[in-house]
Amino acid sequence: MTQYRGRFAPSPSGDLHFGSLVAALGSYLDAKANNGQWLVRMEDIDPPREVAGASDSILRTLEAFGLHWDGDIAYQSQRHEFYQHHLEQLIADGFCYGCDCTRKMIMSGGGLYQGTCQHKANGKLTTPHSLRFVNNHGVSGFDDRLLGRIEVGEDFANEDFILKRKDGLYAYQLVVVLDDMEQGITDVVRGSD
Repeated sequence: MTQYRGRFAPSPSGDLHFGSLVAALGSYLDAKANNGQWLVRMEDIDPPREVAGASDSILRTLEAFGLHWDGDIAYQSQRHEFYQHHLEQLIADGFCYGCDCTRKMIMSGGGLYQGTCQHKANGKLTTPHSLRFVNNHGVSGFDDRLLGRIEVGEDFANEDFILKRKDGLYAYQLVVVLDDMEQGITDVVRGSD
């Protein structure tokens, strides 16, 4: 059986608010109740939204409440080469394509991306563009230990989601999956928001 490995992964967009503290506590207690490890990963991949000093403030708050993590803290901002390597592999394997659709264009089509750019110019766009994942096998649900089976709409589940934004920043969907896989995360405790 795989040893439990949980994580708390805040974004340093400000001080740790009460809801995030509750999520951290739940995650920490779940890891300890299962004789597992509890890791902290700073999701600092969106510099325009980050607040200077927020990472240190969050860590001090966790320590003040007795939430001591196992191992070193991972900072996503220090892992760009790792993300780029895996993104290039996805591109080489045909799992990504360029997309220059704007949010306005997507909203005018009902709010879900419809694959408009998937076959456009064989992925060789000259305008600023994001990179999307070819999502041929969307997951339409998952099992939650507390709430049971959670289903999501097929259209949403099958949407080709962004892996790298037009502004060059890596998308959460890419980095969280790569980091969870590399760190061997087995369980994630989240708030119900």
